[in-house]
Amino acid sequence: MPHQDASKKSILFALLANLGIAITKTVAAILTGSGAMLAESIHSYADCGNQGLLFWGLKASKKKPDSEHPLGYGKEIYFWSFVVALVLFSMGGLFSIYEGIHKISLHEGLKNPLIAIVVLSVSMVFEAASLYGCIVQINKLRNNESMWTWLKNSRQSELVVVFGEDTAALLGLAFALFAIILSLVTGNPVYDAIGSIGIGVLLIFVSFFLGIKVKSLLIGQSADSKTRDEIMIFLEGRPEIERVLNLITLQLGPQVMVAVKARMIKVDTADELISNINKCESDLRKDNPSIHWIFFEPDTME
Repeated sequence: MPHQDASKKSILFALLANLGIAITKTVAAILTGSGAMLAESIHSYADCGNQGLLFWGLKASKKKPDSEHPLGYGKEIYFWSFVVALVLFSMGGLFSIYEGIHKISLHEGLKNPLIAIVVLSVSMVFEAASLYGCIVQINKLRNNESMWTWLKNSRQSELVVVFGEDTAALLGLAFALFAIILSLVTGNPVYDAIGSIGIGVLLIFVSFFLGIKVKSLLIGQSADSKTRDEIMIFLEGRPEIERVLNLITLQLGPQVMVAVKARMIKVDTADELISNINKCESDLRKDNPSIHWIFFEPDTME
């Protein structure tokens, strides 16, 4: 499934980048005593765990339907994406703010700040590469939409989460670098602590955006407008259908459920009516392979 392939590549890019960055930041935080650097290292470890959760969610979403879950497990990816948003809020945002406040109260100076500057600069390069890889995968899917429009309308929560994480990580690195440089130039360690607090606020903001986005999918969101329009055009062009009375779609992870109520053309027997409906369903699945469930109701009234 091309959409899932794009998601896996983006998650893998982010995981490899964050693992290397997290280890490097940890060593630098120990050597420098930087609160902003420690906050950044915790953020990177949290991101590694988040990517593991997204991989788990993608795998779980492929499980076949059963009697307990007749529409499958596609929405598992939404649950794990929501968990990632919570982790980003707690382990990333709240810890960074706590660390910044703790550093302000201690008034500890930085040790070996040049090490921190070098590590943060290198980390920004790797994080930028991870973000670029995510954007490349998104560009394969968003057609002519702007990035902001795609982020708002996309039903691929895992890609939205990876993009949000990578963006927050890159901006967080920039905050940390700027804070450490200010502390070095002024000799005032408070700037390093303020940088840690700024990183925390940024992560909380991103986690709220991701949480609100995924909440809509968890509750039950329709397929995107492009897919709904394509389905409607397909149905209205069918010779077996006189008029489409109602169309409902539901996004279930990578899969889509469709419910149709339509006024069918008049036929002589019930068998002919059933045959026409079956043909519409079969051709609709061929036209859009993401459609796994179709509930077709012939009727004369809306």
